Parts: sequence; structure tokens; C-alpha cells
Amino acid sequence: MPDEQLVTTVKVNAREVYSDLRQIAIFSQLREEDAGCLGEVEVVHAPAGSVLYKEGEQVRGLSGLLRGEIRGFKKEDDGSRGLLLHFTAGESFGEVPLLTGRPATVTFSEVVLDTTLIRVDEEGFWRLMATCPVVRQAVVANMERRLQDYQAFALHREKLMSLGTLAAGLMHELNNPGTAARRAAAQLRENLVQLQQISLRFCESPLQGEQIDCMKSLQKRALTCEKQKAMSSLDQSDAEECLAEWLDAAGVQNSWKMAPTLTSVGITDRDLDCTQHAFRGADLSDALNWLASLVSSMQLVVAIEESITRVSELVTAVKKYSYNENTTQVHVIDVHDGLQSTITILAHKLRPKDLKVDKKFAANLPEIESRGAGLTQVWTNLIDNAVDASPDRGTIYVRTWAEDGFVCVGIADEGSGIPEEFQKHIFDPFFTTKPVGVGTGLGLDIARRIVVSSFGGEIGFNTTPGKTEFVVRIPTGKSTS
Repeated sequence: MPDEQLVTTVKVNAREVYSDLRQIAIFSQLREEDAGCLGEVEVVHAPAGSVLYKEGEQVRGLSGLLRGEIRGFKKEDDGSRGLLLHFTAGESFGEVPLLTGRPATVTFSEVVLDTTLIRVDEEGFWRLMATCPVVRQAVVANMERRLQDYQAFALHREKLMSLGTLAAGLMHELNNPGTAARRAAAQLRENLVQLQQISLRFCESPLQGEQIDCMKSLQKRALTCEKQKAMSSLDQSDAEECLAEWLDAAGVQNSWKMAPTLTSVGITDRDLDCTQHAFRGADLSDALNWLASLVSSMQLVVAIEESITRVSELVTAVKKYSYNENTTQVHVIDVHDGLQSTITILAHKLRPKDLKVDKKFAANLPEIESRGAGLTQVWTNLIDNAVDASPDRGTIYVRTWAEDGFVCVGIADEGSGIPEEFQKHIFDPFFTTKPVGVGTGLGLDIARRIVVSSFGGEIGFNTTPGKTEFVVRIPTGKSTS
């Protein structure tokens, strides 16, 4: 990067650079006699690669680019820099802090191409605003566009942050059943090898009538794999120990490893009496190990099925979550589907606080016919806020009902409530009661925009210490948007 001393600044009377000033959009209608109101201005020359402003530097004034290109970067929490601003020839910047009274702290600004800009100080800016209506109108319009662009950027950033959080949670949710299925598949492979080895030994010494009858009976019991009534830890331990002692006394190999598997499907020593009469020695051990492997294999297949079902449920939830988010066509929305999908995707946020979700969904709730999109973002923001507000081991209440042509959704938490002095600002953009770096203050603003602008609905809240409920009302007919 070139030395910052290569950036040169020269002060000149504004009349001397009048023709240059008119190349900047907001000064395009500036009259030559009005240029005198600016007094002296600074002409800044900066070569490509130089640093025009350092991070956090205080600058008060209006700048316009005659030629060149500048990029502004914002320092992120992880120490990296993200592109925030980009200016090319004819554009101006610096009017927003002057007009809003906000601190004029700038971002890290790097010169991309050899750049020349004209900088007007604060005093000259206000003289021009007072005497030149055409420039004043252009400056205000430019500031309005700049604020809209920034708010759109901030909203987009909020959605990306929300998407990132959901994606991280989804990966965590998918990892659990994926790991369980992989572990079960590996154990199933070992069982299949053992079953094949035992079957080959049986082929070498064919089973007799009594042995075949006994094996058929045990096989039927294993293949049904009925789920037994849950036992207490103590009762289960006693049952496993009793069966393990019986197997050990019978000279069965792997008795202590086999006992928990057989006990889990309700098999006791009495169920195995036939084996003692039909088999002797190594044959008895093979018969019972074959039975345990078969029971274990059935349980592992069930575990794999449950894991795959969980993955399918998550994929389905994501599809429903994102369905029609970008459509402009009239479509039918099932509110219950959207709520359930959102709860499924946000499940990872409930666990750290051990939160429960109490759902009271109205029967025969009307569907919504609308061109609107983004309701899942509304449910995400409201449930996410409820999670943050809830105490540990609390409950989040989600209820739905129909009312006078509206579908209504209430999402409540058991938190401390919203202080009275904050209530009138709760839907204001960038307003947040969360600690710095935790909340952006855009969640409720986004929710309000979607509900009101996209669906022609209403959103409000009721709050008292111990319960805060946000209520969304969406008309069931077509959106007016």
C-alpha cells in the first residue's frame, strides 16, 4: 500500500473549480453565483491503493468524487473487514451525518483507482443549503436514498444472519441422526458377520427337530421386536443381571454383553428353557449368540429407520419453511405447517435453556390465500425473541385461532415483560433491549413489515411481568399488496 503522504490536499476557492463541481450529481444544477457560498473547498488527490480515511476517523463535511473509485470497509467482530460502501465518479457522501447530527465516524476507506474529490467543510455546506434550494433538494433526496439503501442492506444482513443461525442449527440437528445411523450401520455389519459365521456352523451340524422348533420360536420372538414397557433403571439392571447369571451358568459366551440385548425385548431365562434341552455345549452358545445378534440387528434397523425419518422430517421442515418465500403468485398458506416447521428448525435453540413449546392449534383453521411471502421469517423472529426472553426451564406458548376473517397467531413467553418506557419503540428499526452485539433491533421491524406490507395484517403485543404475547392477525383473503 502506498504511503499515506501521497494523498495531497489543496484548498481553492469554489469558483475556481465550478465546472468540476457540476460533474458531481448533487451539484449538477449549481449556479456559479451560488458556488461562492461554499467559500474555500479542498481538492484531494489520492492514488490507487492509498488509505483515504482510517477506521474510526472523525470527518465532518461533504465530499464528491470527480474521478476514481473508493470502497469503505466495516470491521467485523471476527477482525475481518466487510464491504459497506462503494463510490464512483459523480457520487457524493458525508451529508447523512451532517443532516442527522450523528457522529461522523467513517469506515476504513481504500482508494481503488486514482481518485480526485472535492470536499466542502461543514460551514460551507450549511451556507449552501440555506441559499441554494436546487442543491438542498438534491442533497435531501440523496440522503433519503442513502438511508433506504442502508436500511435495505441492514435488513438483508439481518436475514443472512438469521439464515446462518438456522443453517448452523440445522447442521447440528442433521448431525445427530446421521451419527446415530452410521454407528448403527457399523454395528449391524458386525452382527451380520456373526450371524453368517454361526449359520455356517449350523450347516456343518444340521439342526434336529427339537432344535428347529426351539429356534423358530425364538426367531419369531426376535423378529416381532415388540417394544417393552419401560422399566426403572433399578428394575432393568436387576433383570439384566439375573439373565446374565443364567447365561453364565449355562456356559454361554458373551453372556454379560448378550443379557442387555435380550432383556430389552423382554426375554427372560424362562423363555430360554427350550435351548437348554435342545442344545449342548458350544451349540447352546451359538444358538443364543445367534438369537442376540438377530434381536440386536432388528433394533439397529429400527434405529436407522428412526434416524432417516428424523432427517426426512428436517428436510421436509426446511422445504415448508422456504416454500413460496419468493413467489409473486397467489398461493395458499397453511399457518400450522409454517409454525411447526419453524419450531422444528429452531429446536436447537430450545435445548440450552431446557424450554418447552406448548402448542394449541385451532381445529379447522382457515388457510390464507395471498401473494405475500415471508411468514416463516415472522415466526422465526417472534419465536427467537421468545427464546431469548424466557427463563430456564420455561415454556413458550404458540396458539392459533380464527377471528372475523382473520387467522390469528399468538406467541408468548414467561419472561419479565417489556418495560413501559420501551413499549412504544418496540417495532422501531434498530431498537433493541438486548446487549450490544447480540441483537440488531431489526427482528420485530422485519416482522411488522412482512405482516403489514405483504399480507395487509396486524401485529401487536400484550405484556405483563411473567408473560408477553405477540399476536399476529392475517386476513384470510387475498393480500392487497
